Parts: sequence; structure tokens; C-alpha cells
Amino acid sequence: MSCLMVWIDLLLPVRLAAYSESVWVSGVPHGSVLGPAPFNIFVANVDSRIDCTLSKFADDTKLCGVVNTLEGRDAIQRDLDRLQRWAHANCMKLEQSQVRGPAHGSGQSQARPYLGREWIESSPEEKDLGVLVDEKLSVSQQCALAAQKANRVLGCIKRGVTSRSREVILPLYSALVRPHLEYCIQLWGPQYRRDMELLEQVQRKATKLIGGLEHLSCEDRLRELGLFSLEKRRLQGDLIAALQYLNGAYRKDGEGLFIRECGDRTRGNGFKLKEGQFRLAVRKKFFPVRVVRHWNRLPREVVDAPSLEVFKTRLDEALGNVV
Repeated sequence: MSCLMVWIDLLLPVRLAAYSESVWVSGVPHGSVLGPAPFNIFVANVDSRIDCTLSKFADDTKLCGVVNTLEGRDAIQRDLDRLQRWAHANCMKLEQSQVRGPAHGSGQSQARPYLGREWIESSPEEKDLGVLVDEKLSVSQQCALAAQKANRVLGCIKRGVTSRSREVILPLYSALVRPHLEYCIQLWGPQYRRDMELLEQVQRKATKLIGGLEHLSCEDRLRELGLFSLEKRRLQGDLIAALQYLNGAYRKDGEGLFIRECGDRTRGNGFKLKEGQFRLAVRKKFFPVRVVRHWNRLPREVVDAPSLEVFKTRLDEALGNVV
């Protein structure tokens, strides 16, 4: 399947001072009278009569459609034309330099739409809300960027903080460094061992900063500090997100994401999920697939927890026994 995604930046004419000419700005200027909420109301009908999938986040708009057939290519071109007419009717512009369309799958060369009179520039990668997406759906570069950002912050802590006590270093690591390694991690979780190791190295460096633990192994330092490895934390986050989907917290987005396995087997927990079959090995790393095997292995008392807080507590105990 070949999928085409087009990022579009909406430009709004704003008069910066009295008697001055209007200039085109992206989104809403910071500190302006026109705040984000009125702007979102203004662009609320941008997706009217759009056939393909249109995602909106403030002034950033993403159009996505399957283009491995002639009908699919025609549909996404019609939607691009509608967006162009909508922008013209509402005295707005679509930023040409911000229109890029990385295609995923095969047959990309045949799916080259245009906006106005210009062909859409093809890009092998694009950042979507801080997550780097490339044409092969590989997350290796995203892992490298996340580790780079985290290492920079950790370096600032090492140079700027003289104390090496756990009461100082551990909160700084948890609040300033680890969020870079776990931002939206359910989407771009590392697929290869080398990427996992790249992220784990950051946590190893952070725990080595704490005085009195330098002589211990990485596993012993984590145990002493009451921390999980980042791999185990990702598994913890996956299982918590799966529980929320199964409980209907994301009913619209999560409908059909998981399928309950039919059967009368009593071994293990009583809420087994069905594992899907896929041709590509990389699909096994996607969230709705990778989480099923671990969910089915959870003890019955974890799955049957009466609340989310109880589930988290029992899950921590179960994961603490997992190597």
C-alpha cells in the first residue's frame, strides 16, 4: 500500500501597526489579540467536503490518503484543490515552502500531486509534532535525535550542578532528561537493539553521576535508585495505554484496535487479546501488535484490577519480577 502525506502551513494576513501593510504570518503571532482559540474557530471548517484524512493542529494541517490506485490519487488531488479554494475564499494562503509530501509504500513516482500551479515537493522525512517520520517508517533517526537532545541537557546538568547526591541528580534527570527519551514513545518506540541501546546509554550516564554508585553495575544502580530500564518503562507505558483503550478511554480512535480472543481456556488472565498475522516483520513493532503478547502474559490479578491506579501498582510489582 502506498500512502501520501502532505504537510500544509496556513498563513494569515496580519496588520502589525496602524497604517502599515499587511504581512503574511504562519498561524497566530505570540501575544496578539487573536489567540489560538479564535484562530481554531476560524479554520474549523477547513475539512468540509474533504474525502481523505485531514489532521489539524493549530496552523499545521496534514492531508493523508492511499494513492496506490488512480481513484486514490484523484481523491487527494481533489482535496488539495478544495483546500486551495478554501484558503482563497477565507483570505488565507498555503505556505508553498511548507508543503511537503513524503510517500510511504511503493509507487511513489506515480503519485505526485500539485498545489495551485506548483508540484508538491517530495521529502524523504518530515517532523510531525516533534516526531521525525521518514518514507520507510524507520525511527532510527528519531531515536538518535532524542538521545542527542537528552545528552545535551544531561551535559548541562553535569557542568552546572556541583552536587552529586541522589536527592539532586535524580529529580533533575526525571524532570529534564528522561522526557526527551519518552516523548510520544508509543508512536516511535525503537525497533532495533542498537536504537534501544542508544537510549539506554543516556540513563546509564545519568545514574553514574550520582555519588557512591559509580562502582555498581547498571542493573544494581537502577535497583538501588528504584528505577526501571527505559525498555521496561516503554513496556509499562504500552500496557497502561492498552488498558485505557480497552476501557474505552479513546473510544473513537481505539475502536477495533484490539480484538478479544474467543476461547474458554482458563490458564493465565481471563482477557486475552488476539495476535494478528502480518507479512512485514516491521509491523510487529507497531503499538497495537507488540503490546498483545505482553498483555496476554499478565497475571490475572493485574488485568482484573478495579481501577487504573490499582492496575499501575500491580503492574509495577509484576514488571519488577521480569528480567
